[in-house]
Amino acid sequence: MMDHDLIVVGGGAAGLGAVRAALWAGADVALITDSPPGGECTFTGCVPSKTLLAAARDGLSFAEAMARVRSTVAHIAATESAEVLQNGGATVIEGRARLTTHDTVAVGDRRITAPRIVLATGSRPALPDDIPGLAEAQPLTNETVFDLAAAPESLGIIGGGTTGCELAQALAILGVEVTLFEQGPQLLPSEDSEAAALVSEALGQLGVAMRLDTRVEAVEPAPGGGIAVRASCRDGAADGAPAVCERLLAATGRVPMTEGLGLTEMKVKLDPQGHVITNDRMVTSLRGVFAAGDVTGRAFMSHAADEMGRIATGNALGKGLRGRFRVSTVPRVVFTDPELASVGVTPADAPAGSRVAFLPLAEVDRAITDGRTDGFIAIVAGPRRLLRNTGGGRILGATIVAPRAGEMIQEIVLAMRTGAFAGRLAQASHAYPTWSNGVQKTAAQFFGEVEGRQASRVD
Repeated sequence: MMDHDLIVVGGGAAGLGAVRAALWAGADVALITDSPPGGECTFTGCVPSKTLLAAARDGLSFAEAMARVRSTVAHIAATESAEVLQNGGATVIEGRARLTTHDTVAVGDRRITAPRIVLATGSRPALPDDIPGLAEAQPLTNETVFDLAAAPESLGIIGGGTTGCELAQALAILGVEVTLFEQGPQLLPSEDSEAAALVSEALGQLGVAMRLDTRVEAVEPAPGGGIAVRASCRDGAADGAPAVCERLLAATGRVPMTEGLGLTEMKVKLDPQGHVITNDRMVTSLRGVFAAGDVTGRAFMSHAADEMGRIATGNALGKGLRGRFRVSTVPRVVFTDPELASVGVTPADAPAGSRVAFLPLAEVDRAITDGRTDGFIAIVAGPRRLLRNTGGGRILGATIVAPRAGEMIQEIVLAMRTGAFAGRLAQASHAYPTWSNGVQKTAAQFFGEVEGRQASRVD
């Protein structure tokens, strides 16, 4: 007889999503975790970074901002603690887990069994191993930056993705001189170039120095103190004099946490980067074992991890949120000011035969009333198989740059998830004047000209 119906390994966003889904389904679930539940999102990711941004914008000092970060993390962590989970019906086991069979997990000398197992061990910051001197400089990461007792006078950030941009803005507002290094031609490389340019402009207005198309070649002690960062342009030429900063922060991606899990011994298939390979139902190559969240490499976002965890549990138990994980309908948000939110394909990647509706914020009345007209809304729609562009067609994606872009994108996500016609966004009554009223106005372009604008066809 098995000890539990389901074992979940890892207490981050994916693991918590999996456990909660099991409890909702009435299953006997055990969570094995070697750290407090909540994981990276609660302690070193989403919660502290968004708190720091808000505190900076509220005019707090660095010390006050960090105090708010600690208070907020403690508040949210208390809502998902081991005690809370146990009171809800879960069994929480502290320790490092290792697969010994497809239905058995070892924690020290203890063996725990279940017919189904969900691996949700997450990821950790990746430090480039090809930059001489970087390790010796002891760079900060998202795991350590919130432990700073005092603000550095200057900070170099390697990596211009979401983490790099958000921390660059927060720390610049708090008075830190920030230099941002990105080896690609734009910040936020996976996002629309026009949208990324608006984020770059906002950072530049705060004094953030941006070195794009630049590779960090070496890190070394500066003659007068501090850290010297030598970089080169894409063509190999030196990118000016080395940048000197008091501290460095590496925001260069993440690697899966699979060490000691017994995956190699159990012949669980991994990709070249070490992520656990799953299908869309979160099934691994080992019978009865599922995986969810960062460890799969499918999407490094907490809400995506939560959804993967719930889907993994639903498919494992045959109850709850069963089906397939579709990254194409998972929203992406950069919480800078302005925010950049997107889902599905970007306007630049719109396939031939689709249409793009575009609306600058300068034509959104709420943006005008608030004096925040830098930004835009873009929605991509494509023809349906038989109905073609009837009802506006099928929504393929959207990109929004606006102060409330993260909230505005949600109704577009809902329309995509439910397969609604693009025209539903235009037909639904939107309160005036709201930011979301701009979404309605943009979607209306799929039916005809609206104040001189009409959706354009992609050839």
